[in-house]
Amino acid sequence: MALQAQVLREDAQPAAAAEPKEAVRAAVARARAAMEAYENHDQARVDDAVRALAWSIYKPEHARMLAELAVADTGLGNVASKIIKNTRKTFGTLRDLLRAKTVGVISEEPERGIVKYGKPVGVVGAVCPSTNPAATPVNKAMMALKGGNAVIIAPSPAGAETTRKTVELMRAELKKCGHPEDLVQILPPPVSKQMTEEMIHQVDLAVVTGSQDNVRRAMQSGTVTIGVGAGNVPVVIDSTADLDDAAQKICASKIFDNATSCSSENAIVILDDVYEEAMAALQRAGGWRCTEEERDNVVNTLWIEGKLNRTIIAKDASVLAAAMNLRDDAKAAKFFMVEENAVGGKHSLADEKLSLVLTVYRARDFDDAKRIVAAILHVTGKGHSVGIHTKDMGRAHELAEATDVVRVLVNQAHTFGNGGGFNNALPFTLSMAGGTWAGNTMSDNLNYKNFINITHLVTTIPEDKPSEDELFGPYWERYGK
Repeated sequence: MALQAQVLREDAQPAAAAEPKEAVRAAVARARAAMEAYENHDQARVDDAVRALAWSIYKPEHARMLAELAVADTGLGNVASKIIKNTRKTFGTLRDLLRAKTVGVISEEPERGIVKYGKPVGVVGAVCPSTNPAATPVNKAMMALKGGNAVIIAPSPAGAETTRKTVELMRAELKKCGHPEDLVQILPPPVSKQMTEEMIHQVDLAVVTGSQDNVRRAMQSGTVTIGVGAGNVPVVIDSTADLDDAAQKICASKIFDNATSCSSENAIVILDDVYEEAMAALQRAGGWRCTEEERDNVVNTLWIEGKLNRTIIAKDASVLAAAMNLRDDAKAAKFFMVEENAVGGKHSLADEKLSLVLTVYRARDFDDAKRIVAAILHVTGKGHSVGIHTKDMGRAHELAEATDVVRVLVNQAHTFGNGGGFNNALPFTLSMAGGTWAGNTMSDNLNYKNFINITHLVTTIPEDKPSEDELFGPYWERYGK
């Protein structure tokens, strides 16, 4: 997710230092006033506001317009995929949110003497990436308002115009149904490092999607912060997999929005005994198998002086093939496969690529595949996720037990399943944490639970106090008293 970072200005003049502070202070004051007017004690009214935000981007003409604007703004991805992202993610998130109680009494457990009340966390500051300048702001705003909060959005400079238009549409829908417009705001232009950092300092909760540098800065700010981890997904194809099904899912996932997603497959690890058959299946699905010479062209084009080449990331396959000087036939391919004998380090084919380049490793056996996966995640992506295509659920469990990641997807197109799916139980989101492995405070998909505080009303129940023998008996039997 390195290029999902905000490109923040470093050259602001000292004389302007007070301006961001005052601008943010005014936005936070408006947000607090909006929360006072928001009927956030009433679940029906809260859900009404959440529906309004969802409709602001789900409405077909808005979904397309924002997708087109995002591609024009950022030069990343493609319109068709962004339309799907704007609608599918929003629809799935709305489904999840409408099924949850978040304000007032959200849970009663008489047998335990516990009643839980959901309450707002306050003003949320949402830092959003250039790769999803429309979908992510709406996604975070829906979750924030579901908890009864207000949200201030810090856009990426590259996608600022798209995000500004997105916020304008959200505010218009809120106004239409009688909710305070200032429940959703955007930082005033121009986007700057100082303004974003000032917002993080003044809000009650910061939620940061973007580069790991942005996440670390926010977590060091003193403000309660939720950050997410870097993606760099490796996926195993084992000997029992349905190879054509696996290849089709990998292709669909890899090419979605030209591989801008942090959940896009970056490497495939294929077991030796099905290697050539799997490669053939991937070629049938649209993959181009690079020669050794082409491999060098790919590497030399992807990284320039130790950094991803911004002119080619998230570009269409034909553009990428020409830039990498691949054979003419490659221009008709959907993605490009580069075979590697060993896992390199940073700025190698083991790293996150944010492009239609897929690194392929050959594993001797399943133990070797697990070793390769771990080595890839050590370079980038530890904690985030892995996938496996298999008919042997024992191997899926083995991979999950052995690998330090939050998510292990089985027989799924990773991009479509990792952030929640209609055929899996993960919460819909555009922000996925990686646990302490990634330096994050949570090991889950960002969801509504991150945007509420809970008050516990506690009454007495019949005493639940076991005997000493029940608790210490097994220990005494083995080791004595």
